[in-house]
Amino acid sequence: MTCYDRRDLGLLLLRLGTGGVLAAHGAQKLFGWFGGGGIEGTGQFMDSIGYAPGKVSATAAGVAETGGGLLLALGLATPAAGAAAAGAMTGASAVHAPNGFFNQEGGLEYAASLGLTAAGLAVSGPGRLSLDHLLGHTVDRGWMVPAALGVTAAVTAMAVGARSRRLRKAREGQQGTLFE
Repeated sequence: MTCYDRRDLGLLLLRLGTGGVLAAHGAQKLFGWFGGGGIEGTGQFMDSIGYAPGKVSATAAGVAETGGGLLLALGLATPAAGAAAAGAMTGASAVHAPNGFFNQEGGLEYAASLGLTAAGLAVSGPGRLSLDHLLGHTVDRGWMVPAALGVTAAVTAMAVGARSRRLRKAREGQQGTLFE
């Protein structure tokens, strides 16, 4: 009989897959790896979609994705890692929401799926095949889950709200087509 069960293996697979994808996306933003724009290119893109200042936004998103993804994959500081990644994906979902749900139409499906999986891992914990378990859960305490998710929700709401205000202000005074 092993000391690990199917749940632990399942959580490990979820952590490795989700964490790996998030870390790769963050590395695109931070370092320009895997065809990404790096801080400069991503910063310009962030400015163009209303997340300003662009370089600060690119750095914050890159650190949340890379750091959160790596920590999730390792199963270390799982509440904070999952919350950070979920916050970054909430910001990405806000960008894609006007395009609907499905990714093929530019919708929020992909970002929302990554964010919900990261949040789910923050809540469920990393399982026994993790550094958190190996270290006696010193950075994976029960109280850390609501604290990490609450702080991340507040910061994300401020960032997405500020973006919405910038976009509304930029559209002020623009007349849409009256007749087609």
